[in-house]
Amino acid sequence: MTEAYIALGSNLGDARGHVLAAFDALSGLPDTRLEARSHLYLTPPWGVLEQPPFVNAAARIDTMLPPHALLDALLAIERAAGRIRDGERWGPRTLDLDILHMSGFALHDDRLTLPHPRIADRAFVLMPLNDLAPELELPGQGRVAALLAALDTSGLERLP
Repeated sequence: MTEAYIALGSNLGDARGHVLAAFDALSGLPDTRLEARSHLYLTPPWGVLEQPPFVNAAARIDTMLPPHALLDALLAIERAAGRIRDGERWGPRTLDLDILHMSGFALHDDRLTLPHPRIADRAFVLMPLNDLAPELELPGQGRVAALLAALDTSGLERLP
């Protein structure tokens, strides 16, 4: 089994419900166990600012799926939640799932880069990831807690 961390986000429709349903969908993936989930956070939009706030979270899974098979499974969960990938980056979405890190894997190809190349810039990713693994060392980027400490986290609100 390989330990992997997944970012979850939504800002359309029942955003909280989409993220909670995605946790359930992750636990149903073949050869995969959902080991932990972060708190939910209400976060301001990033990139395209003219959109609703996001609900963001993170999950730790153990999986036997290789990276590209895991990516395909995450894309299928997004599609089942109504996500339409139209080429717009950082826009509103019913569900967004990203592989942040998979232990033992460092790769970069036309479909996937591991660890995720922009983790260190995104408080909305690091805050929930810090709930799960503050001491996790992301190759080429640093330790999660230290990366989070370097960012402005104002505007991020932990949801009950």
